[in-house]
Amino acid sequence: MANFLRQLVENDKRELRRLGKLADKVIALESQMAALEDADFPVKTEEFKERYAKGESLDALLPEAFALVREGAKRVLGLFPYKVQIMGGITLHDGNIAEMRTGEGKTLTATMPVYLNALSGDGVHVVTVNEYLASRDAREMGELYNFLGLSVGLNLTGMSSEEKRTAYASDITYSTNSELGFDYLRDNMVVYKSQMVQRPLNYAVVDETDSILIDEARTPLIISGQAEKSTVLYQRADMFVKG
Repeated sequence: MANFLRQLVENDKRELRRLGKLADKVIALESQMAALEDADFPVKTEEFKERYAKGESLDALLPEAFALVREGAKRVLGLFPYKVQIMGGITLHDGNIAEMRTGEGKTLTATMPVYLNALSGDGVHVVTVNEYLASRDAREMGELYNFLGLSVGLNLTGMSSEEKRTAYASDITYSTNSELGFDYLRDNMVVYKSQMVQRPLNYAVVDETDSILIDEARTPLIISGQAEKSTVLYQRADMFVKG
């Protein structure tokens, strides 16, 4: 047991060293990104997309992409991600859970991996627990993504199929876990593929993972069709009573 615990500690230290070194590469590009004009940011985004299309991996693009988002956030939001937030962003990009306390900048941390994965053109979902947070983050962080040359969509309850289709077609889509689930169920009930609103899933950042993937996952999502009324049953019941 002691050996197992020591191995866990050693693995954690090794991972922190890896994250720290990668974060240092991002920070080393700070002056280079600071020298860009505002109009250069969407141009850099297109450059990253072209490099990805030609075979360069997102992991290879990470230092430059994260550095660009940092500088963009500084100009648009007045916020500049710290090293620990960069490390958190790398963790999210790797598909792992990053635990951060309230006030430590979870929303800002997520902008870096969200931007990086949106470069593939396959779409990114940002999942929140309620529509207030989804709307707020889409509005506030949307300014940053638009500055960087990406489109942002907001998927809410009550939207028409066309509105939802537009939201899902954006580079980055904000929504709640329940609405994403219901849209998935509705898409599996349509007659024609063209009636579907969602596109193939690619990458998602889930806010408050414990709440969404554990607590709320206990409540099933159910869509029931309208009950068919059979006149035959009424007729038989009427005959039975009269007889």
